[in-house]
Amino acid sequence: MSALHVVVPARNEEVLLPEALASIDAARRRASIIHPEVMIDVTVVLDRSVDGSASVVRRAGVRGLSVDHGNVGAARRSGATAALRTAAALQIGVEDLWLASTDADTVVPPHWLVGHIDLSRTHDAVIGTVEPRGLTDSRVLMEWRARHHLVEGHPHVHGANLGLRASTYLAIGGFRAMASDEDVDLVRRIRAHTPSWVATDTVRVSSSARRTGRCHGGFAEYLTDLEDEVG
Repeated sequence: MSALHVVVPARNEEVLLPEALASIDAARRRASIIHPEVMIDVTVVLDRSVDGSASVVRRAGVRGLSVDHGNVGAARRSGATAALRTAAALQIGVEDLWLASTDADTVVPPHWLVGHIDLSRTHDAVIGTVEPRGLTDSRVLMEWRARHHLVEGHPHVHGANLGLRASTYLAIGGFRAMASDEDVDLVRRIRAHTPSWVATDTVRVSSSARRTGRCHGGFAEYLTDLEDEVG
């Protein structure tokens, strides 16, 4: 692999986006030291954002792509398409490009990109774990931990922590324009296409435990439903 492109969909995320991009930058700087041969880019897909998210992107010095989808699956797809075009312009083949996906309310660890690069040596896809950040209700947190297995070979899928080779992405048709579960749909097709994938906890990220999310059926809605169950 000679290039890695991080795609981050964002819709009115000016509050949480700065921390997300700062964490990606820290991961990018570490990866550049350990793997200087890998070119790393970041694209934030601003999907119907009307707040100050675009200014956050400019201050962070990363690429912003404005779209009018109102759909997280379509936003991720637009970001991946932009990454593929960038790679093609630089004559980087799809076998040598890794597409990493996270979210605008998510903080990645400093070793996140190093982990994806290392795992890409032997796998076509990486399915990572997510934990809630800022979840203060101990009852909800205990129930969440009871239902989630932060281990190797875990069964979970999160768009906030995915990575795959561009050739695999193209072979399975990429992200679909789905309002929710676009990540689950993508991973289902990855598993049907190739046995060369890994579900790992080694690159765990943390996503905001907010209750008001940006898409139906997302992490925020899941936590709200869990809170209602715990009562």
